[in-house]
Amino acid sequence: MSICSAGFECLPLARAPSNLGRNAQCGDYTNLALGFRVLGFSADGKYQGKALCFNEPVRRNILFVVGSGSSDESKASFDGGGGGTGGGSRSGGGGDGGDAGESGEEKEFGPILKFEEVLRLSEARHATLPADMLEAAKASGLRKLILERYLDLQGSAWPLGFAIKYCSMLRNRMLADPSFLFKVGIEVVIDSCCATFAEVQKRGKDFWAEFELYMADLLVGIVVDVAMVGMLAPYVRFGSPSISSGLFGRFQRATAALPSSVFEAEKPGCRFSARQRLASYFYKGILYGSVGFGCGLIGQGIANAIMNAKRNMKKSDEDIPVPPLIQSAALWGVFLAVSSNTRYQIVNALEYLVEASPLAKKVPPVAMAFTVGVRFANNVYGGMQFVDWARLSGVQ
Repeated sequence: MSICSAGFECLPLARAPSNLGRNAQCGDYTNLALGFRVLGFSADGKYQGKALCFNEPVRRNILFVVGSGSSDESKASFDGGGGGTGGGSRSGGGGDGGDAGESGEEKEFGPILKFEEVLRLSEARHATLPADMLEAAKASGLRKLILERYLDLQGSAWPLGFAIKYCSMLRNRMLADPSFLFKVGIEVVIDSCCATFAEVQKRGKDFWAEFELYMADLLVGIVVDVAMVGMLAPYVRFGSPSISSGLFGRFQRATAALPSSVFEAEKPGCRFSARQRLASYFYKGILYGSVGFGCGLIGQGIANAIMNAKRNMKKSDEDIPVPPLIQSAALWGVFLAVSSNTRYQIVNALEYLVEASPLAKKVPPVAMAFTVGVRFANNVYGGMQFVDWARLSGVQ
C-alpha cells in the first residue's frame, strides 16, 4: 500500500475531498478487499492525516475519504463490495467495513484468515488449494468457514471429492450452499417420478411399446432440472474473471455483477442493488429460455424421429399427429423463461427463509423436509400449467 500526504491524490480521482491537490500520483498500488479506518481530523473538520491510495481490480483507482468535522474518527472505504464488477474476491474473503456488519459476518462465516494461516491449515489436511483460491487468499484472505468447507469437501469419497477439486462450477456452489447437491437430487427424483407417473397414465398399455419416447423425455427432463437448479444457486466468487474488451466484455462484466437469483442473500463483500436483482430476473429468464428451447429441440426431435421411423415400418389409424418441432421447442423456451423462472425464483427465496430460521439451524432436517415439500408442489403445479400452455398454443 502506498501512503501519500494529504496534498496528493491517486489518479484517476473518484469522489475525493475537494481540498486535495491535483498535481501528483501515488504508486505501488495493491489489491484490497477490506474496509479500514484513518484518524487525524482537526476540530474544524480539516483533514490532517495521510491519504490511503489503493486499486480495486477491474475497476478504477479510487481515493475516497468520508467524515464530519465533529468526528474524532472517520472511515475510509472504497466503491466496490457488492456486485460492482462481478470480480474481486467477494464471498470467499474480504469485508465491508462496518463494525456491526463485520462482527455479524464474522460470527456467521468466521474470521478472515491470512495467507499464511490458509497454507498452514491446508498443509495440515494434506490438501492443495486451487489457483483461484490461492490468489484470493493472497489478495485479501479467506473466510474460515469457506476454507473449512472446501477442505471437508475435497476430502470426500469419489466422485464428489474428485469433482470438488477439478470442477469449479460445482465447488463454488457447494461452498456457498452445502445442500446444493441435495436440492439437485430432490429436483431430479421428484420430476422424474412425476413424469413417469404422467407418462404411464398417458400411454397406458402402449407404455412399453413407446418406452424409447419416455426415455428421451426423461433424459431431457433431467438436463433441464440440473440447469434450473444450478443457474439459480448461490456461488462463491474468487478472484477477478478474465473479461474481454469491447461490447461483449461490458456485457460480461454487467452479468457477472448480478446475483445468481433475485433473492440471493447478501454475503461478506457481496452486495446487490434493487436494479441488479430486477436485472437478474430477466437475465435468468433469457438463460432459462435458451435451455428450454435447446432441450425442447433435442428432446422433441428425438421423439419425432422415433415416431416417424415406427410409422414407416407400421402405420395405424390410431396414430396421433407428430408434434411440430420448432413450435414445441419454442413453447418449452417461453414456458421456462416465464413460468419456471418465476416459480423457481420464489422456491429459492422460500428455501432461504426457512434455512435462515433459528429452528432450521438447530434442526437441519426441517429445511430438508421443506425443500422436498416445496419442490414437489412446484413440480406438480408446473406440470399442470405446461399442459394448459401446450393446449392453448395448439402444440398438443
